[in-house]
Amino acid sequence: MTDMLNISLVQMNPTVGDLKGNLEMARAAIKTAQEQGGELVVFSELFLTGYPPEDLILKPAFHLDAITLLDVLAKEFKDGPAILMPTPWVEEGKLFNGVALLEGGKVSATRTKVHLPNYGVFDEYRVFAPGPMPGPMNVNGVRLGVMICEDMWEEDVAECLQETGAEILVVPNGSPFNVIKIDQRMNHAVGRVTETGLPLVYVNQLGGQDELVFDGASFVLNADCSMAVQLPGWEEAVVTSKWIREGDGWRCEDGPKAVLETDLEATYLAAVWGLRDYVEKNRFPGVVLGMSGGIDSALSAAIAADALGPDKVHCVMMPSKYTSQESLDDAAGCSELLGVRHDTIPITDAVTSYDGMLKSAFEGTKPDTTEENIQSRLRAVILMALSNKFGHMVLTTGNKSEMSVGYATLYGDMCGGYNALKDIYKMRVFALASWRNQNLPKGALGPAGRVIPERIITKPPSAELREDQKDEDSLPPYEQLDDILECLVENEMAFEDIVARGHTPETVKRIEHLLYVAEYKRRQAPPGVKIGVKNFGRDRRYPITNGFRDAR
Repeated sequence: MTDMLNISLVQMNPTVGDLKGNLEMARAAIKTAQEQGGELVVFSELFLTGYPPEDLILKPAFHLDAITLLDVLAKEFKDGPAILMPTPWVEEGKLFNGVALLEGGKVSATRTKVHLPNYGVFDEYRVFAPGPMPGPMNVNGVRLGVMICEDMWEEDVAECLQETGAEILVVPNGSPFNVIKIDQRMNHAVGRVTETGLPLVYVNQLGGQDELVFDGASFVLNADCSMAVQLPGWEEAVVTSKWIREGDGWRCEDGPKAVLETDLEATYLAAVWGLRDYVEKNRFPGVVLGMSGGIDSALSAAIAADALGPDKVHCVMMPSKYTSQESLDDAAGCSELLGVRHDTIPITDAVTSYDGMLKSAFEGTKPDTTEENIQSRLRAVILMALSNKFGHMVLTTGNKSEMSVGYATLYGDMCGGYNALKDIYKMRVFALASWRNQNLPKGALGPAGRVIPERIITKPPSAELREDQKDEDSLPPYEQLDDILECLVENEMAFEDIVARGHTPETVKRIEHLLYVAEYKRRQAPPGVKIGVKNFGRDRRYPITNGFRDAR
C-alpha cells in the first residue's frame, strides 16, 4: 500500500470531433505530467471526442474510433503513468458516457455516468444510457471514486463510492461557464466532501464549443473542505497535485492557488474565448463586421481584436444619408484605437436605387420600417460579399436586449456567422465597454489602454435608420427594459410580480408581447456564446406559434 500519490490535472481545450488532434493534445499533456512526476493523469469529460458531441456521438464510426484510441494511448504509455481518460463506452449494445483507466498497456477498468443531465444546455438522455452505481477504481493501491460531472451534483453516487471504500473522489467535468457557475460547482463539491469525509479532485474542460464556453478553473479540496489546489480560469494548464496518506485518509499538499476572474472580467473573457474558438476551430481567417459608431459594434470589435488579434478584424462603416458625422468619426476613432482595418462603403446610392425600383410597388404608402430594413439588409449584402470574397466570417453585433424584443432586422443586422453579444444585455454592454477601457484582459491580443472612444459609451443609442432616431423612441430606457427582460427570460416571473418591481402594467405587457413574437427571428439568428444562466436557443426554447400571454 502506497503512502504517496501524484495526481495530475489536465485542463485543456479539445475540439469536438477532432479525434486526431485531441489524441495529440492528450499525448503532450501526459508527457508534461510525466515530467512533473505524475502517477495518475486525469482528463476532462469525453476528452477524446470533445464535449458536448451532441448527436455526432450516435454515429458508430465516430464513437468506435474514439474507443480504439484508448488502446493506442494505453500501449504508448504502458510504462508511464496511469491515465484516467473519459470516453464513450459501449457495453451490451448500449452507449455510455464513461471513463477508462489505462495502465500496463491496456484498459484495466471502466466506469459510466449515472446521472445524465437533461435540462438547460444538456440533452444527454438523447444520446447516452445511464450507467449503474459505481464502485472504486484501484490505482497504485489507492481506491479512487470516479464521478463524471453531473454525478457530483447528486448525493447518491458519492455516498455509494464512500460506502464501497473510495479514498479520493475524482470528478472529470465538461461544465460550461455562466455567471454563477463557479459558486454552484464549489457548493456541490463542498457538499460531497462534507457528506463523505473524502477529498475531491475536480478537472474541468477549457475553451469554446459553438454556443458554450468552458472556463477550466479545476481544483482540489481536502477532506476538511480546504482548498489545496486551484487552477486558473481561462488558461490551459497541467498541474500535478501531491498526496500523502495520513492515518486512515489522504491529504493533498498545498499547491498553486490561482485567483479566479469574476463578474465583468469573467464575462469578457467568456466572450473572447467563445469567439476565438468558434473562428479558429472552424478555420476562418478572421472576422468582418459593420462598425456603426455605436456601442454594440465597438464592443464587438474590441472582443474580436482581443480574441483574434487586430490584423484579423475588418471593420466596415456603411453610412447612409441618416448617418451622423459623429458616428463616422466614432467608428473611425474606435478602429484606430483597436488597430484594426477600417473601410467606408456608403450605401446611399444603393438605397436610392431600391427606392426607385420599389416606387411603383409602394405607391400610395408612407415610409415606415420597411425602408429602414432595406438599409440594414443592404449592409448585410455588403458584409456577406466581403465574407465570400475574402473568407472572413461576418460577426453580428446585436445584444440580448435587442434580440429579446426583436429590435433587429432579419437578414439585415442579424445576418452573420456568430454573435459575441447575443447573451449580454444592453446595460451590461455599457459596463463591459467601460471595463475594457480600463483593463487589458488576460491573454488578450488587442492593445492596452482605451480602445472605445468615450463618446460611444455616453451618447444615446441609435440605429440611425431615420432622421433623429433614438432607441428610446420605441423602447423603454434600457435600465427598465433589461430588468423586465431578466424577470421574463431568466426568472420566468409572473406578470404581477414584475409590475410589483415598479414597472407599469402597460410596459410589462408590451415587452412580454414583443419577447414572444420575436421568437421566429431568434430561431434564425446566428449562434452566440452563452454568458448568463438562460440563453436563447439551448436554454430557452419557446414555441414560435404561441397564443399564451401572462399579461392578460
